[in-house]
Amino acid sequence: MPLTDTDRKLLTDLLNGQSGAWKLFTDRYTPLVLQVIHHTAHAHSLKLNADDVEDLCADTMTELLVRDMAALRTFRGRCSFATFLGVIARRIVVRKLAEHRFSSAMGHSNAHRAAVDFASPENSTVRQLENRDQIESLLSKLPDEPKRVAKWLFLEELSYREIAQRLGKPLNSIGPIVSRLRALLQRSEGSPFAGK
Repeated sequence: MPLTDTDRKLLTDLLNGQSGAWKLFTDRYTPLVLQVIHHTAHAHSLKLNADDVEDLCADTMTELLVRDMAALRTFRGRCSFATFLGVIARRIVVRKLAEHRFSSAMGHSNAHRAAVDFASPENSTVRQLENRDQIESLLSKLPDEPKRVAKWLFLEELSYREIAQRLGKPLNSIGPIVSRLRALLQRSEGSPFAGK
């Protein structure tokens, strides 16, 4: 389906900074982003509460604004804008869910993240530093390549594409590397991943 005139005008207005364009954009595409969040969570066998869904939606919309809307500027009109946006939203949601799973595995996200941060901002910062130290300690026990991949994936939050570029490997080789990394982490002595 080609780009509709409505989407073309909305995208042009948004990228040109027209007043009110962001509100029109969010009004039109928030339902799509919410659908992507629910579908992705279901596909990953995750149950999200309303706060988590709201956070993921806000994170996704915020990511669309990063670097002067760089993700939106890459749209070339070769497909419908809704399809393009769905793919972008899914990538963001998958990355955010992976971050959440990793932090859950490290034992520091038993409650809704916003509630924890609001209740104790100082303790949250200290806890994040302690968890980062725990992660780095665990990673120090890994072989070189899995260690680099884990650091890039979990600490620097790089995409599979960025990791593939850094390793000089094809993009489709990163998934198996991550699977082997997870298996290594599960077998590591004292690992919070053990038995998962």
